Amino acid sequence: MLTSVQKEILQTLINLYQSSEGKSIKGEDIAEVMGRNPGTIRNQMQSLRSLSLVKGVPGPRGGYKPTIEAYHSLNITVSDKDSKVHIFKNGSKVENISVAKIEFTSVPQPSECEAAIKVLGSIKDLNLGDTISIGPTPVNNLGIIGRIVGRDDMDNILLLDTEIIRSIPKQTVGEIASRDVISFKMDCTIKDAAKKLSKYHIDGAPVMNESKVVGVFTVSDLVQAIAEGNENSTVGELMSANVVIVNEDLKIANAIELMLKRSISRLIIADNDQMLLGIVTRTDLINTIADLNQFPIITN
Repeated sequence: MLTSVQKEILQTLINLYQSSEGKSIKGEDIAEVMGRNPGTIRNQMQSLRSLSLVKGVPGPRGGYKPTIEAYHSLNITVSDKDSKVHIFKNGSKVENISVAKIEFTSVPQPSECEAAIKVLGSIKDLNLGDTISIGPTPVNNLGIIGRIVGRDDMDNILLLDTEIIRSIPKQTVGEIASRDVISFKMDCTIKDAAKKLSKYHIDGAPVMNESKVVGVFTVSDLVQAIAEGNENSTVGELMSANVVIVNEDLKIANAIELMLKRSISRLIIADNDQMLLGIVTRTDLINTIADLNQFPIITN
């Protein structure tokens, strides 16, 4: 059985190791974070090494690294780097931390549902009252939004008062895409483009050169053209050529991540030859996630 000091040292080592992206951690760094004497850390490390929870790395750049058993002893699941579950605060990803485990503590009362979030990495920048979002998780694509109501720095656990819990559907963008896509030709005038945007109540559409997607023209492009006196220009001259084109097999969870990363509101779906197959908008994704008909209705 680990002592409280050993657990704190091991958790700090794992946090620093997580942030260092695989580099060995010096005992002095652990001591500084914990506010303890370096000699105390060295003595405890000997015990942790004898328990096969820590391995020493010799040399000038040496130090300590946690073993697989270290993660297991703290009830942390070891996952691949590509499957990290991220935490977001104020719309931005919190760097150098990820979620190791999620436990719901009061599921029978959804209005009072709390979740205990085991975190890898330092939680010092996540404070009581902060609203954070978590996910999506691998496999079940679970996403959580909640307010931090508790924090255990010893075990690196955040207690959330959850506000939204959603499991993102495992569908692909091809399954929810609009196939009857409104588009522009390269030589379309600004006036005609405005009429089409107004007629179909859309705020943007792909631009085609023959049968291939070459760009996107949006309401923002239209407003900018008028503001700059370019009413006589064509859509092909004012479109954004930096169009994001995806395959129809892209998962919805990945589509959401891509939209957030690129700050865009639509994805053009095309084949390898850039032949237009469909379009998915941010509204399509929101409607799919918010479709409560996918859940059974329970009555007394």
